[in-house]
Amino acid sequence: MTENNRLSPGDNAPVFTLPNADGNPVSLADYEGRKVIVYFYPAAGTPGCTKQACDFRDNLSDLNGAGLTVLGISPDKPEKLAKFRDAEDISFPLLSDPEKSVLAEWGAFGEKKLYGKTVQGVIRSTFLVDENGKIEVAQYNVKATGHVAKLRRDLAV
Repeated sequence: MTENNRLSPGDNAPVFTLPNADGNPVSLADYEGRKVIVYFYPAAGTPGCTKQACDFRDNLSDLNGAGLTVLGISPDKPEKLAKFRDAEDISFPLLSDPEKSVLAEWGAFGEKKLYGKTVQGVIRSTFLVDENGKIEVAQYNVKATGHVAKLRRDLAV
């Protein structure tokens, strides 16, 4: 992946419709007129992804209170997302992208370093989409731990 594949503030957010943990379609267009945090994570149920999802869960009322909706996207199938949601009491939509097409469109899938090796995989990324469908914030290679706190500081939430 090159830097050219990455989204930047001011870009149009790529549209998508993906199944949620219950298999029901969820579209970015469903949130038109609202600010949406879209975050991409490698795998439900792994330690880092669990920490990140739980941080979003624990901060959700403050984020919602600031007018922000949260959507999490991973390559996991809906059945795995449902188990993860239920086990961790996740109350925001988790969306399934097993073909990784949306991940790639958003620049959240490609080459990354893992334990010193270059591999293809999910690049942990977070975006803020504004009310008009434009990227307001684009953050790549974010850390699972402490990311939500940093995001809240950056967004003054």
